[in-house]
Parts: sequence; C-alpha cells; structure tokens
Amino acid sequence: MEALFHDGSLVNVIIALTVVEGFALALYHRITGRGVPPRDYALNLLAGLFLMLAIRGVLTGAGWYWTASALAAAGIAHCADLWSRWLRQKRDASPF
Repeated sequence: MEALFHDGSLVNVIIALTVVEGFALALYHRITGRGVPPRDYALNLLAGLFLMLAIRGVLTGAGWYWTASALAAAGIAHCADLWSRWLRQKRDASPF
C-alpha cells in the first residue's frame, strides 16, 4: 500500500477518475440538458487537477519547478474560477 503513495500511482488513479468524472458530467449535460453546465465547474476541476499534479510531483521527486508550476497553474485556475463566478453573480443581479 505504501508503494502506491511513493510512486504516485494512487494520485494517477485519482487524476484519471477526476477527468472521467468531468467528461461524464459534460456528456450528461449535453445529452439531457440537465445537470451542471461545464462552465460552472470546469475551472474548479482544473484547479483541483493541477493540485493533484503538484502532489504527484512531490511524491515522485519531480523537480521543484514542476511542483511550483503546477501550484501556480492551480492558483491561476482558482482565481479565474472566482472571477468568472463574481462576474456572473454581478451580471445576474443587475436589473438591466
């Protein structure tokens, strides 16, 4: 069990499941018109994926620059998600 953590295999499985989840949610929404639209979760999902890549980098001994890049990308995706939610809330609250 310990080897799953040290070689990043467990994180790889979680990353794969997260990608499949994202595609499944998008496909379900496209086919049925129900569920959560991808624009409402895509940036959040992307931020989480970058965080998982950073964890994988630490566990596998990748160079610090890979981990730092993944963390920076997660932060950018997170900020973009917050920004888009803020603009959408502002637009929806506008009386015009």
